[in-house]
Amino acid sequence: QVQLVESGGGLVQAGGSLRLSCAASGSTFSINAIGWYRQVPGKQRELVAIITSGGRTEVANNVKGRFTISRDSAKNTVWLQANSLKPEDTAVYYCNAETLRRHYWGKGTLVTVSS
Repeated sequence: QVQLVESGGGLVQAGGSLRLSCAASGSTFSINAIGWYRQVPGKQRELVAIITSGGRTEVANNVKGRFTISRDSAKNTVWLQANSLKPEDTAVYYCNAETLRRHYWGKGTLVTVSS
């Protein structure tokens, strides 16, 4: 079992920055990748960024150049640095851990970007 806890969301003005954290616990040795997803009511959850156990990263095109994913393996923590935020970045951001057997989700953290 893997447990994920997100933090760092909040209200920010357009152009501002936030740093989201995802703390993993439990069977973290089984994690192959951790990703950040976001979801707006009425829309599908979308991948924002992902980092593999080997350190490879991918960032969605619509946030590339503004968002960065990084990790501290010793602390089992993954961060999403979100800069130059736009109102359309408003969403609940979820952390996801991928293992061979299943995916695990956190409860999410709300990011609201005001114009």
